[in-house]
Amino acid sequence: MPWHGQEALLLLSGASGAADAFVFLCVGQVFAGVMTGNLVLLGASAAGAGEDGVALKVAVALGAYFCGVTAGALMAGRRGPRVRALLGAEVVLLGAAAALWGLELVTSYGDRLGLLALVAVAMGVQGRVRVTPTNYFTGTLTSLAGRVALRELRGGDGWVLGRLAAVVAGAALAALAERWWSPGAALGAVVMAAGALVLETVPYRGGRPGPGKGKPRPDRGNPAGAV
Repeated sequence: MPWHGQEALLLLSGASGAADAFVFLCVGQVFAGVMTGNLVLLGASAAGAGEDGVALKVAVALGAYFCGVTAGALMAGRRGPRVRALLGAEVVLLGAAAALWGLELVTSYGDRLGLLALVAVAMGVQGRVRVTPTNYFTGTLTSLAGRVALRELRGGDGWVLGRLAAVVAGAALAALAERWWSPGAALGAVVMAAGALVLETVPYRGGRPGPGKGKPRPDRGNPAGAV
């Protein structure tokens, strides 16, 4: 993958961490992009654990994420990912969520559900941007740990570590913003997604790669091969 394609993945990973931390802290006990975590929360809620209303939040997040993935698939069509169009849609959605939160227009429980839906749709769209995961990382970590154990590290594993670190950094950024300047808590995800869009718009060094070149491995849904 070209150099700025990898950097774009770092920014998208950071945006994912920031979006999830923002939603978890500002909407409460739910994630915008980590659907495995949401399913666990749904099960715990069904057993009577956690805060009231978590099941509804999880249902909204799951439905919105599904809609985002569906929209992303339709936007990409049969020709494969149209990266700039997908990233543009994500930036618009995250920007709308950041504006609503920053202008203090989210004042009721229903408003918070709408905010959650906006961010979850954006994360669903992001899930279709690249085959390489940028909003869920269990498979990525599993694959990396396996390669470490077998001493079969690859040249690109530094970027894998970078994506994992970017999630943590993005979440920390959103948490700090929420603590020190709450109206700006959603801005980190917008800025990082917009940065990824800029990087994906910049021409590749030496021209654009030909068909089949510079693409990540088709390992979505395969934790053993996810990189």
